[in-house]
Amino acid sequence: MQTPPQTTDELYAALRENDARPYGRTRTVAAEELAEAAELFGEPAVLIHALLDLQEAYTYGSEPRKSPVVFARLLNLFDERPDVFDDRLRHQLFWRFKWVANALRCLPEIPLASLRQWQTEMRDRYEKAGLDLQPYYGQAYQLAAHVGEDTALAYELWAGRARSLLSDCEACETCERALYHLAAGDDERALRVWAPVLAGKESCQEEPARSVSYALLPLLRTGRTDEARGLHLAGYRGCRRNPSMAGEIGRHLEFCALTGNEARGLELLAENRNLFDEVDSPLALLDLLNGVEVLLARVETLGHGALPAAGFPGRSWTVTELRAEVRGRADDLAARFDARNGTTTHGDRRRARLAQAPLLESLELTLRPRTLEDVAPAAPAPAPAEPLPESPAELIRRARELDEQGHPDAHACWARLRELTAARDYTHPDDPSVGPLIQLRADLLDDEATLADRRDAYAEAAALYEEAAGLYEDAGLPGHAALAHGQAVLAAVRVGPEDAGHEAGVHTDALTEAHQALVRLHEEADGLAPFLEARLLRLRVSTLGLRLQASGDRDLVASVLAEAELLHDFATRHALPGQIAGARLLRATAHAIAGDLPAALAETDALAGLLRTDGPAWHLPRVLALRGKIQLGLGDAEAAHASLAEGLRLAAEWPGDTVDASTLHGELAQACMHLGRPDEALRHLTRSAELDLRAGNRFDAFCTYSNAAQLSLDLGRVEDCIALLDSLLLEPDVVDGGLNDRLVAQLRLTRARALHAGEDLKAATAEFVALAAESAGWDDDPGSHAMIAAETAVLLGEAGEFGQAREAVDRALAAHARDPRFEMLSNALRELARLQAHQQGPEGLAGARAFLEDAGRVADAARAAGFVAHGRSLDSALAYEHGRVNAYGGAYEEALAALEKALGLIGEPGEDATEAGEWAECVRLAGVVEGVYLERRAAALGRLGTAAERLTALGHGEAAEALSELVERLRDEE
Repeated sequence: MQTPPQTTDELYAALRENDARPYGRTRTVAAEELAEAAELFGEPAVLIHALLDLQEAYTYGSEPRKSPVVFARLLNLFDERPDVFDDRLRHQLFWRFKWVANALRCLPEIPLASLRQWQTEMRDRYEKAGLDLQPYYGQAYQLAAHVGEDTALAYELWAGRARSLLSDCEACETCERALYHLAAGDDERALRVWAPVLAGKESCQEEPARSVSYALLPLLRTGRTDEARGLHLAGYRGCRRNPSMAGEIGRHLEFCALTGNEARGLELLAENRNLFDEVDSPLALLDLLNGVEVLLARVETLGHGALPAAGFPGRSWTVTELRAEVRGRADDLAARFDARNGTTTHGDRRRARLAQAPLLESLELTLRPRTLEDVAPAAPAPAPAEPLPESPAELIRRARELDEQGHPDAHACWARLRELTAARDYTHPDDPSVGPLIQLRADLLDDEATLADRRDAYAEAAALYEEAAGLYEDAGLPGHAALAHGQAVLAAVRVGPEDAGHEAGVHTDALTEAHQALVRLHEEADGLAPFLEARLLRLRVSTLGLRLQASGDRDLVASVLAEAELLHDFATRHALPGQIAGARLLRATAHAIAGDLPAALAETDALAGLLRTDGPAWHLPRVLALRGKIQLGLGDAEAAHASLAEGLRLAAEWPGDTVDASTLHGELAQACMHLGRPDEALRHLTRSAELDLRAGNRFDAFCTYSNAAQLSLDLGRVEDCIALLDSLLLEPDVVDGGLNDRLVAQLRLTRARALHAGEDLKAATAEFVALAAESAGWDDDPGSHAMIAAETAVLLGEAGEFGQAREAVDRALAAHARDPRFEMLSNALRELARLQAHQQGPEGLAGARAFLEDAGRVADAARAAGFVAHGRSLDSALAYEHGRVNAYGGAYEEALAALEKALGLIGEPGEDATEAGEWAECVRLAGVVEGVYLERRAAALGRLGTAAERLTALGHGEAAEALSELVERLRDEE
């Protein structure tokens, strides 16, 4: 609070503003300042309101030590000036006796006798005020359950009484009843009691989030895993980062630990690291720490104790270190509560939670099912098919033998040799068959360059190839040097397209020059070993293939095929099966690039058959991937799915970098969509993205995840969508601003839409407002800002904030003037008009009409620009909206005239069901306005009857039925 309120009106306004803030330190500090300011006015009513707000901030901000102090002041004010407390304030005061009882239970330093003394005070006050004692018995039961003594009797004394005005809400009482049965070991009965809360029929400030957290494990134990999964996603979102729901978060962490979702548990722990510092309630902290320890113990049991974990502030933690710290603090807290209560209840409950075995080996909770291996700092190197030789000489010979064949296991051999040669005590074998150390150094550089080439780091690859070529020359191996030079030429030319402003024609010319350079290298190289010469030939074909791809000139196909034939003939003469497969694969690719998909398919079919019988087997996944893509292009999604699925299965038999599994998953997702299997497509998209993420291709990964999030939203899997995006937006490079800002904005936009679809209007609007403010600075993309600002305006309209909505849509219109988005703006303006007229009636008619006037100008500009809408005609939709808005505003003659105009613009219905439906809706509304509001029933009945007959004759029975029902209603009212 920058300036203290100068008047009581300003103070009340500040209290209302603070009430809109989420619970936490910001709200609490503001409440403290406002309470201090209220003291200065000397008016008891003002101070009472400020103190009530302050106690609420302490209660829901998890600061139980301060709540009773504030309530004591309120109670003194009540005793001194009861006349100041109207019925609402008096109700608030007596309600908060329960808040104080709850706060005192949370503090182990408060003696048990003091807790019971407070309950006696509550009973006496309620009796004196003539209030029902059911709330008192509710607090007595909760204390008994906390202590662990006489619980059954206390439960009967409470549960057998009828509810009163000061009873806890039905949702909270339902939770207490369910917890009683849960403590008795009756999961089924507890879940039956919980049913209305878990179904969303009863709710409050804390519910259903509190009940959901307790119900997760009983649901699993009774086999209701799908329900548990859904409630975890929705329930966690309701309590994340909230200090007053620390125990609930602890139970969600426990749920992750016991369902094989330890990686998600660590992610959620990191998202809630603020709780270690912000939770001031010892009981809530104990509840949180118990859940944290269940998670950490499980992670450590699985052998990942060295993983980093988010914990208490001031230092970094590993899982093992944090578990030890948590265990010590939680043991101490449990012991303090048991010492205060004179029982072993809290220690017993803690030990029972920690002793739980996993309930499921694996339960896919989110669209991003990650394991602890996925979050480890580095993935283990793929194991070779055969054990590596132990002696350096044998290892060098094996590496070169496999490398000549193009075998994927060569990389594991080179990796091991790289480790050996890096050691200070490495001694190179004195063996002529393995050559000098400089040759090995060149081999290792060549392998490193190949790996860089595969991850598209072409500049790095080119430099490494050139360095390797120099060492080969020094080692007296001109053939190897020539091949390394050739590989450097191709890698260098592929750097070009990444340069800003690089033109396609320039790149095509560069590829032509690169091919010429490779031909010269080949011609000038003497005494090449066959495997080296074949590789040079393959470089030549690849360069021409890239030129064909860059230019799109089908006249270049012949040169690619001719060069591929040279490679194929050479490889056949010298019995090089890997290069034979490579030549045919390049040939198929050339046909595919040229658009001759049948020829490409025939080539891949033949090659797949050859590889199945003669090998080499490691080429088969790549060939199947290409065949699947070609089949998809030919419209045979079933065959494409089969090819791609087999390719993916076979790829798993080889080291991870042999085949691009991420691309295979992406192609499979497309095939699944063509086959009408979107859920399977979603799984492939998320797996593709996660593989890219692990490989360091973060931009590609987030793009794919963005597509997956949108697909999940389209499928109505709203909570899945939100959980996925929440997880992605916690990634370090997103938080630190390292990822492309427009891509992050797209993720946030999809999340905001998902929140809206999930009916969380407040959160959705806040995100849209933030995005609209950020996108206002996108001078290079005003169209996107227009879209975001228009959606923001609609959400503000839904919230009834039409002043802010007007400002937002004006910004959208300004951006639209620079980069038109006709349909989006028209839709938004019409919807704003509808919302304002519907919510405000005649009082909102002027504002609604102003939105429609803007929509009219947008439609005029669209017509002048020759724009054709993808959906309804902008003009007919606008005329219909004029009718609906005027009807909401009570201007019925204007409404009917607008609807008549809309019918004229739509035209007579035909066979198209969508157009007939639009026409029927317009007739229906005209009938309502004419027959109900203007009371011209005869005219309305004639209009509706004729329209229904016409629709029936055209076969639009459903649309006709709606009109016939309205006819019957109007006749009944005559």
